[in-house]
Amino acid sequence: MRCPEMYHTTISVRTHGEGEIVNLSPRVEQAVAESGIQEGLVSVFVTGSTAAVTTIEYEPGVLADLRRALSVIAPADISYAHDAAWGDGNGRSHVRAAIVGPSLTVPVVGGRLACGTWQQIVLLELDVRSSRERTVHVTVLG
Repeated sequence: MRCPEMYHTTISVRTHGEGEIVNLSPRVEQAVAESGIQEGLVSVFVTGSTAAVTTIEYEPGVLADLRRALSVIAPADISYAHDAAWGDGNGRSHVRAAIVGPSLTVPVVGGRLACGTWQQIVLLELDVRSSRERTVHVTVLG
């Protein structure tokens, strides 16, 4: 039995506020290329409980639609038990992040991400703070 190959790197992202959506695909593709792994999986994981990772077509209309959908699911104008307990006003941020999730796994085929033509890997900044430094872990297994 062959031992799997593994490559790990981190991506640092400076975000500028709630609702920002950052296209990570070029940097994840770079990590896959650097790994040298031709067939396997790549895991993308953001640390923190007020950010999320998913895939979407990185196009202004659908990005606006995603922001609106998240604001309907966890609106800003209702009370959250977290806010009452901690007083930091980001209860909705935690709820939105939990619904979307902190990680994503994508197949690697022929040394490339097996994403669809219009499918990009994105980081969602969901915290109400104006600026955050986010760390995204990228692990390629082959």
